[in-house]
Formats: sequence, C-alpha cells, structure tokens
Amino acid sequence: MESSSAMVPFPLLTTPIESTYRPCTIPYRFASDSPHKATHAERAWIEVFRKSIPSFRKRAEADHSVPDAEVRAAKFSERYGQILDELEADPESHGGPPDCILLCRLREQCLREFGFRDIFKKVKDEENTKALTLFEQVVQLLDNIEEEVQRLENLIRGIFAGNIFDLGAAQLAEVFAKDGISFLATCENLLPRPWVIDDLDAFKLSWTRKSWKKAVIFVDNSGADVVLGILPFARELLRRGTQVILAANDLPSINDITYPELIEIISKVKEVKDGKEYILGVDATNLLVVNSGNDLPVIDLSRVSPELAYVANDADLVVLEGMGRAIETNLYAQFKCDSLKVGMVKHPEVAEFLGGQLYDCVIKYTEVIS
Repeated sequence: MESSSAMVPFPLLTTPIESTYRPCTIPYRFASDSPHKATHAERAWIEVFRKSIPSFRKRAEADHSVPDAEVRAAKFSERYGQILDELEADPESHGGPPDCILLCRLREQCLREFGFRDIFKKVKDEENTKALTLFEQVVQLLDNIEEEVQRLENLIRGIFAGNIFDLGAAQLAEVFAKDGISFLATCENLLPRPWVIDDLDAFKLSWTRKSWKKAVIFVDNSGADVVLGILPFARELLRRGTQVILAANDLPSINDITYPELIEIISKVKEVKDGKEYILGVDATNLLVVNSGNDLPVIDLSRVSPELAYVANDADLVVLEGMGRAIETNLYAQFKCDSLKVGMVKHPEVAEFLGGQLYDCVIKYTEVIS
C-alpha cells in the first residue's frame, strides 16, 4: 500500500499526543538551559553526527548514479559539517534546537541537495541477496525448535543479530566494510542476559497466554535485519493467526529498507499454491506491506502516512524495531495497545544513557490491560 497524502498521527499513540508523546528518547536540553548556548549533550551528539561524515562521503563518492559524485560528495561533507558547526554555535539555527530527528533530517537534506538519493543502494541490494540465500536455512533452524517459548526466544535473538547490520553507526560501518557481519555467528555471540532493558520473560508469558489479532511492525535495516530477523518473526505471528502489517520507509535513508524494496523481498520469499500465498508453508494471506511515510532512520509517530494510520487503527500489538525507531526514538512512547520495542545499542552514547554497554540489547514490552 503506497503513501500519497499529508501525514497524520499514528492512531494507537496514547492521547492527547501533544502532552503524552515525545519522540526523542535522549533529552539534549532542558527548559532551564540557555536557548543560545549549546548544551553538553547537544555538543556530544553533534560530534557523533560529525564523525559519521567520512563514511557517508565515501558512500556518496561511490554512487555511480550521480554525475561528478566525488565533487558533490565533497560539497555534501563540507555543507553538513558547516551546518553542524552553526548548530553548535547557535542551537536555534536550522530549525533547532537539535535532537536526533533534526540532525538526521539535515543530513538527508544535504545529501539530496547535492543529488544523492540512495547512497547505500548497492550495499543494500548485495545484503538483501545474501540474506535471501540464508532465509530458508534460518527458518528451518527455528522450525526445528519444538518448544514454543524457546522458539520465540530464538526469534528475538535473530532480530537482535540482524539489527547489527547498521551502516549509520560509524564503528559498524567500518567493521562491515572490512569483514562483513555473519548473522548466525552474531546470534550465538549476543551479550548474555540480563540485557540493559530486558522484558523478554514478560513477553514470553504473554506469548503463551494470548494471541494478537493484528500486529504493526515498523521495520529497520535491509539485509539480515529484515530478511533473517523480522520476516521469521512475522511468519511466526502469521502462523498463530495474527494479521501482520510491515511498515517501511517511503524514501531511502542510510541502509534502511524502503517500501518498494520490501515489496520486492516479500515477492521472493512468497510462493503461491492453489491461489493462496505462503511463506515456507505458512499462510501469508494476512501479510500486508505499507508505506509508513517516513524518510529517516528514526521516526516521529505523530507523522505517519494516512494509509498506515488507516490499516493500523484496530491493531492490538505495535512492534518498533531497531536502534533508531525503538531506542533513540519511541523508547518511552505509550500506546493504547500492547507494544514491543526491540533493538541493539550501537552507539556508545546511547549505551551510556541507558546504563548499559555497546552492543547491549533492548527488549521493552508493555502490556495494556483492557
């Protein structure tokens, strides 16, 4: 389902949204801070985004779809660096004060200003292809686990393992460029529990006691993240009779999966038998992919596509996946229904805020008692 209209609030947020919803998790400033002087947190996070510029410039230089890519990449690097300097000098410039949404948006605007629409396209395509070759093997390993709760835990661990494929985190971008990342090895080597936020046992309990009629899953990265992490989890929900909506970005941002790309991936894992669609033997008739209207690696749920708002209105489970959507934004978002926030911590600054460590895991489950 494509997006075509002005943005609207996500209907499952607790109301009134104006007083109960704040998308950004980490406060960069407080009311008592001077509006004309950057806070310590603002300076620290501006530096995080500044450190990402070289890896973005390198990707932009290699974008052969853009004429004079090297020259334009240098201009992007200079311009975004200048904007960060100006925000540090005057936090109210460029639509500030800055938060993670604004810093991401300004970076995307700079890229588009110099003609770059999807600098991670090549690596996304490569990783999607690799992950698709492993999909059947990963699902088979999960299906071989007969005990339902143990299978659920392995599905969640698969989401964490897939979520490490994140080229927006400078350190991971370096690791990936050098060595690649093995999905199955990552599953085995997650940090031991308890994780920094660990509601896995509570979610397991709900899983055994109830089923949901409709789940909305906000997906994150391409490659192993969506193919080997989210799709097996979505398939398990479908097997249990839950209708599943996968909400993906409208426009490219870092290596996040987009709506058209996810449509293509789903078409490759589905098979049609006797007029019905299946994903490795599980009825996929109730799987729907929707354009979220978003164009950033983080998300402000007060602004989603009308199409998503319409199909999600009667959902009873909201799943936010990935550091950008579930941790840096929306960790404390309150919903009218059950919610699950799942992601891996891939910035040292986020780990410090949460009181955990780098590559720690977050699973935050909130059950709404009706």
